[in-house]
Amino acid sequence: MEKSKIGKRFEGKVAIVTASTQGIGFSIAERLGLEGASVVVSSRKQKNVDEAVGNLKAKGIEVIGIVCHVSNAQQRKDLINKTVQKYGKIDVVVSNAAANPSVDVILETKESVLDKLWDINVKASILLLQDCAPHMKKGSSVVLISSVAGYQPHKSMAMYGVTKTALLGLTKALAAEMGPDTRVNCIAPGFVPTHFADFITSNDDLRKTIEDNTLLNRLGTTEDMAAATAFLACDDASYITGETLVVAGGMPSRL
Repeated sequence: MEKSKIGKRFEGKVAIVTASTQGIGFSIAERLGLEGASVVVSSRKQKNVDEAVGNLKAKGIEVIGIVCHVSNAQQRKDLINKTVQKYGKIDVVVSNAAANPSVDVILETKESVLDKLWDINVKASILLLQDCAPHMKKGSSVVLISSVAGYQPHKSMAMYGVTKTALLGLTKALAAEMGPDTRVNCIAPGFVPTHFADFITSNDDLRKTIEDNTLLNRLGTTEDMAAATAFLACDDASYITGETLVVAGGMPSRL
């Protein structure tokens, strides 16, 4: 979307987006920033953080970047503490970090891989919000990033899909726990050609199969996901909580 057509729904707001130096996370940070938010981006590598901060600042966005591996307790605390030291509050948290370290079927997945999937895809969101919650006041918002794979796990990413199913339930549970002051919602992206999904979307035959399985006959874009996230995080969605918005071009999405 052209910058001139984007509103300013986040002026005066502070937003943390995890895993936000590329792909969907970066586009979410960019969208929130263009709409007026002060944005805190993070990822595991300082080089990627510095590059993302530079790209966002070049677009006139108020941004700081902090190295944070979401499974590292001290780095999570640093992310929160440095955000509060800089901006004094947290209005929006987008939990986007995820891992998919294996394409093995579930019954052949090693225990260490199961642990990593759970730690990064589910537990890290809970631990992050435990640290964020004391700094989030009335009108604040959380958006978890799940996946359409949470509704129908794909064979090559089945256990990943199961962890994304867990986020659908986590959204409901946290909405009840953090309300009425903080809303908690979720988006379930369809297939988006990013580095994370490259092993699927770079296969022409598989890509065509996925496109044909949508009603819009295309893959999603990172901007599609950013727009949906921005809607759920902003005051336009002030009476929406505990919900998952599927952003997948009409792909089947029922549990």
